[in-house]
This record gives sequence, structure tokens and C-alpha cells, in this order.
Amino acid sequence: MFLKKLSKKTYFIAEIGVNHNGSLSLAKRMVDSAKKSGADAVKFQTFKAESLVSPKTPKVKYQIKTTDSKSSHYEMIKFLEFSKENHIKIKNYCKKKSIEFISTPYDVESAKFLNKLGCNIFKTSSADIVDLELHDYLAKNKKTVIISTGMSTFDEIEKCLKIYNKNSNKNFILLHCVSNYPCSFNSLNLSVIPLMQKKYNCIVGFSDHTIDHEAAKISVSLGGKLIEKHFTINRKLTGPDQKASILPKNFKEMILQVRKTEIILGKAIKKCQKEEVEMRKISRKSMTLNEDIKIGEALKKDFINLKRPGTGLYYSELKNVIGKKVKRDLKKNYQFTHRDLKK
Repeated sequence: MFLKKLSKKTYFIAEIGVNHNGSLSLAKRMVDSAKKSGADAVKFQTFKAESLVSPKTPKVKYQIKTTDSKSSHYEMIKFLEFSKENHIKIKNYCKKKSIEFISTPYDVESAKFLNKLGCNIFKTSSADIVDLELHDYLAKNKKTVIISTGMSTFDEIEKCLKIYNKNSNKNFILLHCVSNYPCSFNSLNLSVIPLMQKKYNCIVGFSDHTIDHEAAKISVSLGGKLIEKHFTINRKLTGPDQKASILPKNFKEMILQVRKTEIILGKAIKKCQKEEVEMRKISRKSMTLNEDIKIGEALKKDFINLKRPGTGLYYSELKNVIGKKVKRDLKKNYQFTHRDLKK
């Protein structure tokens, strides 16, 4: 069902991620804002710091810039945890608000919890493209999985997808992604989207970590069917991802721009558009007599030239009319039809 939705129009995920800072009330406000902005889904992250981070894990550069320099990587992650109780409450709240709840499990136990919670769609982080144990669990349980591919190579993607193929699970979507917050335009390499579609015969989307929505529009023009973007209601809030997240008004504008792009792209069918019909009739040229023709006289090519409007016979019909006799007298500049000719 979910994959069919993606075939019709672009699907938008507002990634709240850890921007709630462990607060249920803040998470609810973000869900409300995402819904009002037009998001189809909100995405959270499910983890336990003890299971995810070893004590000596350093922070990456953007985390150093955006969090308390005195706190460790472990302390940062611990602060961002969302309790199981809050998971249950926020999932129920999403159901009440008619917006899809999605989360990223960072280990098998977290995935089992989300499965028990009734989560229909799972998202795996770019970092976990190599956590084949996690993917094995998700693939075996026939879950719909959105697989982010930041930092990865084709070889790593293929190793991951072998697990889904082995388990006859085709319910996966690949997300092209550049894992920096924000990432530079120079690193986007959106041309890989149609390549991934062809290479893996699957739906491909885009996890957009840029500061605006130009890349999102381009991703759709290249065949992307899903857009995920970090979402917040205030970039000044505490947390590593707030500054690289999009505000509600900008998320709404991104959706409007993508919908406009979808309209512009149209369908892969070449036909005369409704607004072209008048121009077609007037500006095309039809076979036109360049002199008077008497009844019974046979048409010759010398009697014909091409003139506007295009309401008569096109030149492609020439071989079907040459040599045929006319049924009545025809005047110069008349655009004859088959009804004027004897069979």
C-alpha cells in the first residue's frame, strides 16, 4: 500500500529525529506543525545510549559546534533519548492527527520494540547500512524499510540488499543522502538517483540535508519519489540537528515547490496539449490548391502548395491524393479533403 502511494506523488517525511530533546510536549508541537505544513509522515529515532555509544566515542565536527562542548558523545545521545512510554504516546498522537509515524531503530532490540508498537514503516540510518544484523531482522519480518545510503558505496548497498533479496522482501526504498548537517551543494551528486533506480530496480528518494529546497525539486525531476528533511519549530533549541533543520513555513514552501515541479514534469506522454489546439489548427500548414480545378480533373503535385491554416490534409497524405479526380469545381486556395475526391 505504501509503495503504491509513492508511485502517484512525492511523499514527504518531516524528520523530527531527536529535535524533541526527550520532551513529549515538544514532540507533539512538532507533530502538529509538521501536519499543518503538509508532511505525510513524521520520523523519530529509537535507541538507548547504552546500546548505541561506547564511552570514548568522539563527537563529529557539526556536533561539537551545535552542542555543549563539555558534554561527551554519550552524554549528548543520552539527553536525546525518547522513552518507551513517550514512543507509545507519540505514536497514538500521530494516529489521532492522521499523520504516519515512522522511526529509525538503531539496533535489533529497538526494532523489536517498534514492531510490537505496531510501526508499519521503518527507516534505517545511513550509518547502519553496515548493520546487517538489523537489516536481517527487518527483512525477515517483511517490514517496509526506507534505507538511507549516506556515506556508503554501491558495494555496501548491494551487501545490504542481498539480505532483503534472500528473504524475498521487496518492500524497501533507497534514500540517496549526504551525511553532513548541513551538506554542501558540491557533494550532493543527485545524478545517482536515476542510476540507483536502474541498478536496483526499486523506488529511490532523497534525504535532503541542504539548507534550502532546490535540491528537493531537482531530486523529483530525476525520479525521486520521497523526500525526507530534518524538521524543527525553532532552530535555537538545544540539540545537534536544530540548526540544519527546516522550519514549518519553509517545509510548506518546499512541498508547494515540489508539487509545482510535479505539474511541470507531467507524464512521459507526448501529445497535443489542450492549450495548443488552437495554435495547431491555425499555424500548421495543409495542402492548398494554387489554382482553380475543374470537376473530373486529376490532382497533380503542381496544383498543390502548403499554407495555413492546418485544418486540411497534411503533406503526409500527398501520395494518397495525387492522381485522384475531383468531384466538383474547386477554387484556388481551397484546402481539399478526401470527401472532395473520387475513390
